[in-house]
Amino acid sequence: MIKFKNRLFWIVAFFSLAIDHLTKLLVVQNFKLGESWPLIKGVFHFTYVTNPGAAFSLFSQNGGWLRWLSLGVSLAIMAYAGLGPRLDRWEQIGFGFILGGALGNGIDRFLTGEVVDFLDFRLIRFPVFNLADVFINIGIVCLLLVALQQPPAARKDNGGSL
Repeated sequence: MIKFKNRLFWIVAFFSLAIDHLTKLLVVQNFKLGESWPLIKGVFHFTYVTNPGAAFSLFSQNGGWLRWLSLGVSLAIMAYAGLGPRLDRWEQIGFGFILGGALGNGIDRFLTGEVVDFLDFRLIRFPVFNLADVFINIGIVCLLLVALQQPPAARKDNGGSL
């Protein structure tokens, strides 16, 4: 029987990728492009838009390279989790969420050249985004918390896990 190191990492990555793509599929099947459904009028809407660029539509004019960046980041994270040191729980969760989000948006970019976005916070006039973006940010917060909780010497003694 094959034993997977960092099993929680793979579970979180698969879960976040599946949830991201399920929600995008529901939006594409139930909305017309540009359509918006208010959940709390003027505060939070589901709005179906596409984004050929990165976060906040950066590089939307020439963003074809983003698919390769997503692929590279995804492969690097998978290699680190699969071949690198045993990660602690929060590192596994953090890297798992980042991988799931990177794969979610990366798959969109490879298949259609753009990402499906639908979470629209209008109260603060924030750009429309998706769950892959949320998962990447949750992952970053998890890794920042790990980094802030462990002094550099402790991380080095623990196999340099960050």
